[in-house]
Amino acid sequence: MDAATQNKNERINLRLKSSAKSLIERAASFECKTVSHFILTSALEQAEKTVQKHETMTLKAKNSRIFFEALDAPVRFNRKLAVALEEHDQRVASK
Repeated sequence: MDAATQNKNERINLRLKSSAKSLIERAASFECKTVSHFILTSALEQAEKTVQKHETMTLKAKNSRIFFEALDAPVRFNRKLAVALEEHDQRVASK
């Protein structure tokens, strides 16, 4: 069951120009959908694209190799990192 057909218990209200409403109504009728269903499916589709764009990293082969090599490499603690981790442990433990 997708998000457009699950039980509905939330609302979103919006105000728009008459011309925008007419355009949405026209587009919904072309797809044989109600205005609500058209708006919901269109918004969900765009939301999924936006989330994927921000949560996905695409790398070229060279950069991908460099990235995975960095992940495989052992962690090297320098003095600043060690101090920061120690400070974090003290702050978290003190709460």
